[in-house]
Amino acid sequence: MDMVRTVAGAVLVCLAGPALAQDADAGRERFTTYCATCHGVEARGDGPMADILVIAPADLTQLQRRNGGTFPLFRVVRQIDGRDPLLAHGGAMPLYGMMFPLADTTLKTETGQPILTSRPIADLAAWLETIQE
Repeated sequence: MDMVRTVAGAVLVCLAGPALAQDADAGRERFTTYCATCHGVEARGDGPMADILVIAPADLTQLQRRNGGTFPLFRVVRQIDGRDPLLAHGGAMPLYGMMFPLADTTLKTETGQPILTSRPIADLAAWLETIQE
């Protein structure tokens, strides 16, 4: 029983502790590779595929402004990894959770709630947060 409590306590400490530093530069590279085709290299929703989509890609530089001045980390992570599906171009937005499958990073959301995600998605979210206007 003491071993169970020790392991449970260690898990809670890991979940409650701060996330490892995210790499916004790696996030920008990932964005350029996976997202810029629709969202554009500056994330303004003007990528080369934007004109043929039924629903225009979002201007990702405005996420914080559209969320009352707070970057919506929880929603961003869940839309990238597919936990919160977002419809675009008549079907689901390309989801990258399966391409970055390991839940190896804990982030604190804007409300202080921990969320598990993969390091690549954490890096991508970190870059998106740096480009908010």
